[in-house]
Parts: sequence; C-alpha cells; structure tokens
Amino acid sequence: MFKDKNGENLTGGEFFGKVVNRIKNIWLELIVFKLHLTGCVPSHTYRRFVYRLFGIQIGKGSVIHTKARFYDPRNIEIGEDTIIGEGAVLDGRARLSIGNHVDIASEVMIYNSQHDVESETFQAEDKPVFIDDYVFIGPRSIILPGVKIGKGAIVAAAAVVTKDVPPYAIVGGVPAKIIGERKLKSLNYKLGRARLFR
Repeated sequence: MFKDKNGENLTGGEFFGKVVNRIKNIWLELIVFKLHLTGCVPSHTYRRFVYRLFGIQIGKGSVIHTKARFYDPRNIEIGEDTIIGEGAVLDGRARLSIGNHVDIASEVMIYNSQHDVESETFQAEDKPVFIDDYVFIGPRSIILPGVKIGKGAIVAAAAVVTKDVPPYAIVGGVPAKIIGERKLKSLNYKLGRARLFR
C-alpha cells in the first residue's frame, strides 16, 4: 500500500498522479536552472530569445538584465519598453503581469506564492501580481502575492509591499505605506536603451 507524506493511504491512481506530478516538477526545475544559467550570459538578445522560448512573454524593447531568477516562466508577461534590473526575482507560479514603461531596479523580488501559516499542512497559496504602466520599483524592494500596483506608482528602495498601491502613489517602508504622491500624471516617457553588458 502506498502512503503520502502525512501517512495517509493512497489509491493506485492517486499514487500514479503523484509520480506524474513529481516528474513535472523535476522538468520545471531543470528549465528554471537553464534560465538561471542564461541569466549569466552578457547578451540581451540571447537572453530574450531563451526566455521567450521557455514561455515568458516579453514586449518590444523590453530587457531583463543579468542574473534574473524565475520560479516558473510560463505565467510571466512583460509589456513594452520595460527594464528589469540585475538579480531580480520574478515569480511565475501564478500570473505576474508587468506593464509598459516599467522600471524595476536591481534585486527586486516579486512573489506570487507563499505558505498559508494558518494551514495545518502549511500549504502554498498562489495569488497573481499586477504592475501597471510607468511604475518604478526601487532596489531591493519586495512585492508580495496578490498585490496590484497602480499606474505611475513609485515603490521606494527596500520597501515591502503587502497590499495594493493606488495609481501615482509613492510608498515606502516595512510594510509599505503611502508617503507621497507623484505630481506628474500625464506620463508618456520611454525608458530607452539598456546598458549593453548588463
């Protein structure tokens, strides 16, 4: 008789389903490792090609700088003219939607899956993250699952965003709170060319 990790008996069908799920997870881990290695290649063109090959949707003129990390590439959408900084973590275990003309600084971590600390099995819960157009996210900020960041908002460096950010708001701190408002509301700039070897 087969048992699960909690010692509960499994039917043959349930056991087979777990084996198939394990094989899928190993395959995904191999893809994620390949993407990690790709992130070390100093060529935007090559990285963009490989990232798209594995399912990341990347809009025209957008770049992901070196050493980005992914948890699942298939649910990540990046708009046009967006720059993702070095060492960023982009979690695609649930939908991650990043708009146009978004500037995400170095070492920003965006998560959309976390453990439910009230669950008896400590199971993961996935919630999508949406980042609207013209958002700036400062270095080493953390965006947690289920968050929506409105158009033109600014997240200060090292902020931990636990709830939605209204359009044009400036937030900072741990947890992030509104500390100001962006005065310019008619945003239409382009971020331009990324650094060649980053």
